[in-house]
Amino acid sequence: MSYLKVKGHSNLVRDTESHAIINTNRSTYELYMKKQMQRRRQQDELRDTVREINNLKNEMYEIKELLKKVIG
Repeated sequence: MSYLKVKGHSNLVRDTESHAIINTNRSTYELYMKKQMQRRRQQDELRDTVREINNLKNEMYEIKELLKKVIG
């Protein structure tokens, strides 16, 4: 693989085969990956919370229906 420097950007190179821009600054990449992992964890936590709320709603509905049967 060969790379060409991107004008005006000291940390960027272009792959001559795929024409992709690559950031050669490792600390920037690691920071990006850390933020991505944090974002995924937050999304997973939100998804779990929504599932739990939906389960509680279903249980409340079932309790409500049982109470209606007992009273009626």
